[in-house]
Amino acid sequence: MNWEELKNDQPTVMTMLERSMEKERLAHAYIFEGMRGAGKKAAAVLLAKSLFCQQKTNVAPCGNCTQCRRIEHSNHPDVMVVEPEGASIKKAQVESLQKEFTYKGMEAGLKVYIVNEADKMTASAANSLLKFLEEPESPTLALLLTENTHFMLDTIISRAQKITFAPPPLKKRETIFKETGFSEAAASLLARFPDNIAEEYAEEKKDWIVHGRNLVIQLIDEVQHRPQQMLLTLQEKWLAHFTDRKEQDIGLDLLLFWYRDLLAVKHEKDNLAYPDKADKLKQDALRMSEREVAKQLQRILEAKRRLRANVNAQLLMEQLLLRLQEGS
Repeated sequence: MNWEELKNDQPTVMTMLERSMEKERLAHAYIFEGMRGAGKKAAAVLLAKSLFCQQKTNVAPCGNCTQCRRIEHSNHPDVMVVEPEGASIKKAQVESLQKEFTYKGMEAGLKVYIVNEADKMTASAANSLLKFLEEPESPTLALLLTENTHFMLDTIISRAQKITFAPPPLKKRETIFKETGFSEAAASLLARFPDNIAEEYAEEKKDWIVHGRNLVIQLIDEVQHRPQQMLLTLQEKWLAHFTDRKEQDIGLDLLLFWYRDLLAVKHEKDNLAYPDKADKLKQDALRMSEREVAKQLQRILEAKRRLRANVNAQLLMEQLLLRLQEGS
């Protein structure tokens, strides 16, 4: 991805970086915060290229000179990228970064380091990085990339300028999940959740979201056509699958996505959370008015609010299903 392409995706971020570079007012450290697929790493690499590029146009790097190619292939002595080893970034990795910058006999120019998934630093790694931020051996630019700023040390956040990337288009997020092995049906749902939820259920509970999706489809069908069965399904299947409040909230989101799809179909939009159920959604959309769909959405949102107020989950779901059945 080149500068202009990323600027089309993230105009606010890239314009801000452009202006800072033109005025030679880059901060010494940035936190690039945003959802997976937003272009954080691409922006960090492009910024590093721009700082070293021999043939850039204004601030946009050429991508073809020796400096750009070395950065692209991760073999530039003044640009280093730190990635998690396993589940975390360890203290030894940060210490290695510091040593590399100290021992490479580098000239007095700027050094750049990119820490990908910076929220995954161990406590000792984060504290080592904090010291490096405060006392670098030479002029440095730190680019810390994260999907979860709230997992980072407040002391690190306070010493960096935070730049928030706009969420990537749903289609792009769906493609990312498909490329990691998910079906279109599962990817379309995971793409709609925040990264902290999507990551957990994508990596640790891969089948869980698919089973939850099937339960939603079953319950919707029972609400509409077999209301005498829905409370039994709730008791025997739903509550056994969505076991704690976090999972129950996700279950309500899955219900919410169904009714949002109904509105999308009514407005002839095709980016659905349940793309393989488009025919059924079209049938339901013909049967229900937009006002009725909006009412169902309000009922689910109210259930989510009550769940967070610690209302008994079984009672809450029983009441919700009965209200959805009345309005169907």
